[in-house]
Amino acid sequence: MGYRKENFAEGEFYHIYSRGNSKQNIFFDNFDRDRFVKLLYLCNSEKSIDFREDIVRPKIDAWDFDRGERLVSIGAWVMMNNHFHLYLMINPNINSRKQNTRKTVFRKVKKENEISEFMRKLLTSYSKYINTKYSRTGGLFEGRFKDIHMANDNQAKYLFSYIHLNPVKLINKNWKEQGIGDWKKAKGFLEDYQWSSYLDYKKVVRPENKIINREDFPDYFRDIKDFDAEIKDWLKFQEP
Repeated sequence: MGYRKENFAEGEFYHIYSRGNSKQNIFFDNFDRDRFVKLLYLCNSEKSIDFREDIVRPKIDAWDFDRGERLVSIGAWVMMNNHFHLYLMINPNINSRKQNTRKTVFRKVKKENEISEFMRKLLTSYSKYINTKYSRTGGLFEGRFKDIHMANDNQAKYLFSYIHLNPVKLINKNWKEQGIGDWKKAKGFLEDYQWSSYLDYKKVVRPENKIINREDFPDYFRDIKDFDAEIKDWLKFQEP
C-alpha cells in the first residue's frame, strides 16, 4: 500500500496526500486521529515498528520510543475527516550514511525509496488499525497516495499555508470563494485545532513537536508575528 515505482529525488520537496476510498472518512473519532498522529512519528523510521508489540504491550509512551534514523523530514501536516496532507522530503542526513554504505556493501536489489517506504508503513499500519477496530475489510484509502513536486519556493510557501489553512473548511467549506467573514474566529479555530502542525509553528509545546523537522526546510517566516501575518492575509483573501 502506498508503493510508488519511481524514486523521489533527494533534496527536493513534495506535497503528499491521500483520501478515503470513495471519499469516505478515514478518521472517525479522536482516538483514530491520535493513532494516526503517533504513526506519523513512529513510521518515520528505518526500523520495523509494530504498534501493539512495541508500544501497547510494553506500555510505552509512543513519543518516548526510540525510533532511530528517520526516513523523511516532515515540514508540515494536517488531518481532515477524509484525507490528509504532508509536506516532506527525504531525510538529508540519511544521504551520507547511504553513500558510505554503498562503498562497502553491494546491493543486488535496490531499496524502496524513503518516501514510498514511509508512506507504505504509515498507510498500512493505519489501515490495519481501522479494519481491526471497526471490523471492516477492503481498502481504506483511494489507491496509491498522490504526490506533487514543489518546483520553486513560491509554490512551496503556498503549500505551507494551504496545509495549515485546510481546517477552515470545517467551519466554512466555501471560504475561499465567498470570503471568511470573521477571520478572527477562523484564526481562533485554527489555534484550537490540534490535528495539524499549525500549533507547532505557533511554538506551542506538545509531544507532536517531534513530528516535524523544521531545520530541513526553508525558513518562510522570520518569527511568529510573520507567520500570523501570512495566515491573516490568506484568511482575508477572497478569490475574484
